[in-house]
Amino acid sequence: MLDRYLHPLLKPALKGAAKLCRARGLSADQVTVSGFVIGMLAVPLIVMNFYALALVCILVNRLADGIDGELARLGKPSDAGGFLDITLDFIFYQAIVFAFGFADPANTTWALLLMLSFVGTGISFLAFAVMAEKHKILSVDYPNKSLHYLNGLAEGTETIAMFVAFCLWPQYFPWIAGVFAAVCFVTAGSRIRFAYMTLHGSEPV
Repeated sequence: MLDRYLHPLLKPALKGAAKLCRARGLSADQVTVSGFVIGMLAVPLIVMNFYALALVCILVNRLADGIDGELARLGKPSDAGGFLDITLDFIFYQAIVFAFGFADPANTTWALLLMLSFVGTGISFLAFAVMAEKHKILSVDYPNKSLHYLNGLAEGTETIAMFVAFCLWPQYFPWIAGVFAAVCFVTAGSRIRFAYMTLHGSEPV
């Protein structure tokens, strides 16, 4: 929901960082993989209750995720890079929630519920992206992305905010996870409805 407003504000800084990476010979895929590896270090840190260090790893991951796209657009973006980026993002999101669920038995049920809601938002997002490419449906808000980005209440900005909240107030994980799971289920439902109506209207009668 907030991505379309936040991205223009962050774009100049991310583009500047991307230019520095390019000057040092780094590729977008290298930034993607490096960010993923650093982000995954948060998993054992969360399990060991080192939440401050875990938060640093999470934020570095998200920073790399912003830089790699800008770095790709400085050259010629590739489908392989876009695939790698979105795939590692989804693994990372699930891994962070898994870590909190594993760290405390009181979190387990809520972590499972949140992971299920992520399946709904992720599948509806990716399935429509495939169909949007087939039907040549363009994204107005994110025309430069490698995949069609489908909007919703729960997007990248909201997910990052949730991860930050988890690390700052881990004792409230069940409450935060429960509320965000509800938001994700609403997002998945709205995406499914929008996608079905859009694709139904684009099919020949």
